Amino acid sequence: MEIRKTKPEELQDILPIFEIAKAFMVKTGNPNQWTATYPSTEMIEKDIANGESYVCVQEGEIVATFAYSEAGEETYRSIDGKWLNDKPYGVIHRVASSGKVKGIFSCIAEWAWKQNKNLKIDTHRDNKVMQRVILKNEFTYCGIIHLKNGEERLAYQKAEKE
Repeated sequence: MEIRKTKPEELQDILPIFEIAKAFMVKTGNPNQWTATYPSTEMIEKDIANGESYVCVQEGEIVATFAYSEAGEETYRSIDGKWLNDKPYGVIHRVASSGKVKGIFSCIAEWAWKQNKNLKIDTHRDNKVMQRVILKNEFTYCGIIHLKNGEERLAYQKAEKE
């Protein structure tokens, strides 16, 4: 599996992957995390422009996409709980798969771990599938964070042992 930055001209290739992911979320009991307007095309375009959008390519086909950043996450400054540490971190967001390849999140988590040995991620309480794969990839549940709109998310961190 090749993981690389998304090229601007690949926007039209990844937008349908987000639609597949939204349908999967609804089917698996998580209808409220990603709405019709989230993630927006503008948000994805911004991720691409900022060099924070990535694609997973298998045999020449884009099979998944995600955002990765080390710029810090404003909504992670306050947590009902406790982060494992306060060191600089990488954050994984907007993971979406075409469903054609299994184990996508494990590939993403492994790639992200090579970038930064301190990772954070969050997900909706109803996203049981994502919660399972996050824990399977050795992240620790740390507590609840709140988005700018006040919605809560379950927050996880994976850090190198000291």
